[in-house]
Amino acid sequence: MLSDTIKTDLGKAMKAGDKQKVSCLRMLMSAIKYKQVEAHKELDDQEVLQVLRSQIKQVTDSYEQYKQGGRQDLASSEEANLAILKSYLPKELSDEEIKAIAQRIISETSATKKEFGLVMKKTVAEVAGRADGKRVSGIVSQLLH
Repeated sequence: MLSDTIKTDLGKAMKAGDKQKVSCLRMLMSAIKYKQVEAHKELDDQEVLQVLRSQIKQVTDSYEQYKQGGRQDLASSEEANLAILKSYLPKELSDEEIKAIAQRIISETSATKKEFGLVMKKTVAEVAGRADGKRVSGIVSQLLH
Protein backbone atom coordinates (compact mmCIF):
# COMPACT_ATOMS: atom_id res chain seq x y z
CA MET A 1 0.00 0.00 0.00
CA LEU A 2 1.06 3.56 -0.67
CA SER A 3 0.85 4.61 2.98
CA ASP A 4 3.21 1.75 3.92
CA THR A 5 5.69 2.91 1.26
CA ILE A 6 5.55 6.44 2.66
CA LYS A 7 6.14 5.15 6.23
CA THR A 8 9.11 3.09 5.04
CA ASP A 9 10.56 6.07 3.19
CA LEU A 10 10.09 8.23 6.29
CA GLY A 11 12.14 5.74 8.31
CA LYS A 12 14.88 5.71 5.66
CA ALA A 13 14.95 9.52 5.55
CA MET A 14 15.26 9.67 9.34
CA LYS A 15 18.19 7.25 9.30
CA ALA A 16 19.84 9.20 6.47
CA GLY A 17 19.37 12.49 8.34
CA ASP A 18 17.46 14.08 5.45
CA LYS A 19 15.63 16.78 7.43
CA GLN A 20 13.73 18.15 4.41
CA LYS A 21 12.31 14.77 3.47
CA VAL A 22 11.54 13.83 7.08
CA SER A 23 9.62 17.07 7.58
CA CYS A 24 7.70 16.69 4.31
CA LEU A 25 6.78 13.03 4.86
CA ARG A 26 5.73 13.71 8.46
CA MET A 27 3.41 16.42 7.17
CA LEU A 28 1.98 13.95 4.64
CA MET A 29 1.60 11.14 7.22
CA SER A 30 -0.16 13.57 9.54
CA ALA A 31 -2.64 14.49 6.80
CA ILE A 32 -3.22 10.80 6.02
CA LYS A 33 -3.75 10.01 9.71
CA TYR A 34 -6.18 12.93 10.03
CA LYS A 35 -8.20 11.62 7.08
CA GLN A 36 -8.21 8.09 8.56
CA VAL A 37 -9.57 9.36 11.87
CA GLU A 38 -12.17 11.42 10.00
CA ALA A 39 -13.24 8.39 7.92
CA HIS A 40 -13.03 5.92 10.87
CA LYS A 41 -11.14 3.42 8.71
CA GLU A 42 -7.84 2.65 7.03
CA LEU A 43 -7.47 4.51 3.74
CA ASP A 44 -7.02 2.61 0.50
CA ASP A 45 -4.49 3.74 -2.11
CA GLN A 46 -7.04 5.91 -3.97
CA GLU A 47 -7.91 7.77 -0.77
CA VAL A 48 -4.22 8.20 0.09
CA LEU A 49 -3.69 9.63 -3.41
CA GLN A 50 -6.49 12.14 -2.77
CA VAL A 51 -4.73 13.25 0.43
CA LEU A 52 -1.44 13.42 -1.47
CA ARG A 53 -2.99 15.59 -4.19
CA SER A 54 -4.48 17.96 -1.63
CA GLN A 55 -1.06 18.26 0.04
CA ILE A 56 0.53 18.98 -3.34
CA LYS A 57 -2.05 21.71 -3.95
CA GLN A 58 -1.33 23.28 -0.55
CA VAL A 59 2.42 23.19 -1.08
CA THR A 60 2.03 24.64 -4.58
CA ASP A 61 -0.08 27.49 -3.20
CA SER A 62 2.52 28.18 -0.49
CA TYR A 63 5.29 28.10 -3.08
CA GLU A 64 3.49 30.66 -5.25
CA GLN A 65 2.85 32.96 -2.28
CA TYR A 66 6.46 32.79 -1.08
CA LYS A 67 7.70 33.47 -4.59
CA GLN A 68 5.42 36.50 -4.96
CA GLY A 69 6.47 37.72 -1.52
CA GLY A 70 10.15 37.58 -2.44
CA ARG A 71 10.94 34.83 0.09
CA GLN A 72 13.18 32.67 -2.11
CA ASP A 73 14.47 30.69 0.91
CA LEU A 74 10.96 29.51 1.79
CA ALA A 75 9.98 29.07 -1.86
CA SER A 76 12.91 26.74 -2.51
CA SER A 77 11.97 24.70 0.58
CA GLU A 78 8.42 24.32 -0.74
CA GLU A 79 9.79 23.45 -4.18
CA ALA A 80 11.78 20.60 -2.60
CA ASN A 81 8.65 19.43 -0.76
CA LEU A 82 6.76 19.47 -4.04
CA ALA A 83 9.34 17.21 -5.68
CA ILE A 84 9.16 14.77 -2.75
CA LEU A 85 5.36 14.64 -2.79
CA LYS A 86 5.10 14.31 -6.58
CA SER A 87 7.42 11.30 -6.49
CA TYR A 88 4.53 9.31 -4.92
CA LEU A 89 2.05 10.09 -7.70
CA PRO A 90 1.41 7.50 -10.40
CA LYS A 91 2.74 8.28 -13.88
CA GLU A 92 0.61 10.93 -15.60
CA LEU A 93 -1.21 10.00 -18.79
CA SER A 94 -0.37 11.90 -21.96
CA ASP A 95 -3.01 13.97 -23.78
CA GLU A 96 -3.10 11.31 -26.50
CA GLU A 97 -3.82 8.55 -23.95
CA ILE A 98 -6.59 10.63 -22.36
CA LYS A 99 -8.01 11.43 -25.81
CA ALA A 100 -8.07 7.71 -26.71
CA ILE A 101 -9.92 6.80 -23.49
CA ALA A 102 -12.43 9.64 -23.93
CA GLN A 103 -12.96 8.80 -27.62
CA ARG A 104 -13.68 5.17 -26.76
CA ILE A 105 -16.19 6.20 -24.06
CA ILE A 106 -17.90 8.63 -26.46
CA SER A 107 -18.14 5.85 -29.07
CA GLU A 108 -19.49 3.30 -26.56
CA THR A 109 -22.13 5.69 -25.21
CA SER A 110 -22.88 7.52 -28.49
CA ALA A 111 -22.68 10.69 -26.41
CA THR A 112 -23.52 14.15 -27.69
CA LYS A 113 -22.57 17.60 -26.37
CA LYS A 114 -25.45 17.41 -23.90
CA GLU A 115 -23.98 14.30 -22.27
CA PHE A 116 -20.67 15.97 -21.34
CA GLY A 117 -21.22 15.11 -17.66
CA LEU A 118 -21.68 11.41 -18.37
CA VAL A 119 -18.55 11.23 -20.52
CA MET A 120 -16.55 13.18 -17.92
CA LYS A 121 -17.70 10.91 -15.11
CA LYS A 122 -16.71 7.75 -16.98
CA THR A 123 -13.41 9.20 -18.26
CA VAL A 124 -12.34 10.53 -14.85
CA ALA A 125 -13.18 7.15 -13.29
CA GLU A 126 -11.00 5.40 -15.85
CA VAL A 127 -7.99 7.73 -15.63
CA ALA A 128 -8.32 7.59 -11.82
CA GLY A 129 -5.71 9.97 -10.59
CA ARG A 130 -3.37 9.71 -13.54
CA ALA A 131 -4.50 13.00 -15.08
CA ASP A 132 -5.65 16.40 -13.88
CA GLY A 133 -9.41 16.98 -14.10
CA LYS A 134 -8.93 20.23 -16.02
CA ARG A 135 -6.93 18.47 -18.71
CA VAL A 136 -9.55 15.72 -18.99
CA SER A 137 -12.36 18.30 -19.16
CA GLY A 138 -10.61 20.23 -21.93
CA ILE A 139 -10.02 17.12 -24.01
CA VAL A 140 -13.57 15.79 -23.54
CA SER A 141 -15.17 19.13 -24.46
CA GLN A 142 -12.90 19.36 -27.52
CA LEU A 143 -13.98 15.88 -28.65
CA LEU A 144 -17.69 16.55 -28.11
CA HIS A 145 -17.78 19.79 -30.09
